[in-house]
Amino acid sequence: MRILITGVAGFVGSNLAARLVTEGHTVIGVDNLSSGVAENVPPRVIFYRTDIRSRRIFQFFEGVEAVFHLAAKNCLFDCLQDPVETAEINVAGTANVLEAARRAGVQKLVYADSSAEYEGVPEFPSKVERIAPLSVYARSKRAGAMFCEAYADFYRLRLTTVRYFNVYGPAQDWRRSIPPLMSAFAMKLLKRERPIIYGTGEKRRDFIYIDDVTEFNVLALQDPRTDGCVYNVGSGVNYSVNDIFLEVEDLLRTGLAPIYRDDLPGEAEITLADIGTALKFGWRPRVGLREGIVKSIAYVREKLLV
Repeated sequence: MRILITGVAGFVGSNLAARLVTEGHTVIGVDNLSSGVAENVPPRVIFYRTDIRSRRIFQFFEGVEAVFHLAAKNCLFDCLQDPVETAEINVAGTANVLEAARRAGVQKLVYADSSAEYEGVPEFPSKVERIAPLSVYARSKRAGAMFCEAYADFYRLRLTTVRYFNVYGPAQDWRRSIPPLMSAFAMKLLKRERPIIYGTGEKRRDFIYIDDVTEFNVLALQDPRTDGCVYNVGSGVNYSVNDIFLEVEDLLRTGLAPIYRDDLPGEAEITLADIGTALKFGWRPRVGLREGIVKSIAYVREKLLV
C-alpha cells in the first residue's frame, strides 16, 4: 500500500513508519520537526518537512490509500500556555489533513486520539463510550476527532480512532519542555542528577510500550472490522509515578532521590484503559513494564547521552 503518516518524525510515527517499510509498504512522511527529529525517520520513507496546517500537503496525498494522522501539539503544559496554537494544529491542522485526504480519494484514516478524553470521568477502567475532556489539549483532540467523524459520515472515509494511553519506549519525544516520565527519569539519573516529580508522585498511569502500540496500528490498517470504531490502546494496568521512579532507580542504582515540586495543572489523577474491545481482535500487550523500562534506558544511554 501507499501510506501517509503525519508526525512521522515523532515517537509513534517513526516506529510505525519503520514497521510499515519493513513490510514492503510505500510510506510518505510529513512532519514540521517542531518536536520530532529528522534522524528518527527511517531511510526508506519519502519525507517532506511540511506543517499540517499548510495547503502544500495536498500534493503529497496523491495516490495514497491510507493515512495515519499522528501529528499534534501534545504536551499538556505547552497546550495550556498557547491554546490558540493548540487549536491551529490539533483542530485546523486535522481538518486540513482530512480535506487533503478527501480530495485525493484516500480510503482509510487512522486518527491518533488520547486517553486525555477521559480526564473528567471518575470510573475506571475507562471505557470508550464515556468521555469528558477537560484540558485545552484534551478538548482540542476531541474537536479533531469530531472533524474526523464528520468526514467519515459525509465523505465515506473509513475511520478508526485509537486512544493511546501512556506510550513509552525508544525515540520517545524527550525534547518537550517537560519530557515524558520514562525519558525524564532515565536522562536525569544517567547524568547523576535528581529527577523532578510534580506533585506527590501518587498519580497512576497506564503505560503501554511502543511496539504494542505499533502492532495495534497495523491491525487498525489491515482489519476492516475496525472501521467506524474507537479503541483504547493501553496495558489495562497502572502504576504510580513513584513506582516508575523506583523501577528505574532499581535498574540504575544511583542512590539519588527525586525532587518533588508543585503539581502541574490539568493532569488526570489516574489513567487506566479498558482494552476489552481491542483484545477481541487477537491483539494484546506483550511487553511488560520492566522489560520496557530496560529498553528505554538502553536507548537513552546510547542515543541521547553521547
